[in-house]
Amino acid sequence: MGLKKKDFIEIEFTGKIKNGEIFDSNIKEDIEKVKLNTTPKPLVFCLGEGMFLKGVDDFLIGKEIGKYTIELSPEKAFGNRESRLVQMIPMKVFQQHKINPVPGVMFNFDNRMAKILTVSGGRVMVDFNNPLAGKDIVYEIKVLRKVEDTNEKIKAFNEFLFRKDFKFKIENKKLILEVEKPMLKFVEMFKEKFKEIFNLELEVKEVEEKVKKEEIKEKNDKK
Repeated sequence: MGLKKKDFIEIEFTGKIKNGEIFDSNIKEDIEKVKLNTTPKPLVFCLGEGMFLKGVDDFLIGKEIGKYTIELSPEKAFGNRESRLVQMIPMKVFQQHKINPVPGVMFNFDNRMAKILTVSGGRVMVDFNNPLAGKDIVYEIKVLRKVEDTNEKIKAFNEFLFRKDFKFKIENKKLILEVEKPMLKFVEMFKEKFKEIFNLELEVKEVEEKVKKEEIKEKNDKK
């Protein structure tokens, strides 16, 4: 039976521009080849839930476990380049953000990644297009297995949403996540999504921040 939407799968992958240039991978040899700043480990994600590129999701739904080469046009990959996303910004805006604009450099501008194209006088030309926009993309993907363990699925989903490995337990159709106070409200926003994917009611339990615990321990040790 083929893979379905909401199935969790584990994959190894390498993403390339059609000319062969690698831009992403979780395979050790490819990571080392282009010196990517990432860790070589298999990726677990849920099909059809925005955890991977939609064009790849759409291709894999209905397929079996195995190896695939997926060719994607810009429309199905990172979109076409848009001229409206190339903008002229006054130098004083960068000074306010304490950024030194240098042509070719990528930076985070109000939570949007952008590339500086030119610096001329008091004006800076900035490109907010995705660096891969307008490019034909090829993914080499090996689907290793379909993930069946609920705990493994929840762990992968937590890491994707929150970049955190929260402690959790499942009791009576309820998922209890242990969350530090600053993230409580944010995590609670995903109650419906956890219900939709795992059919579990989400309960968020506040725990003391680890940093504070370590600071208290350190102070006690000094006494």
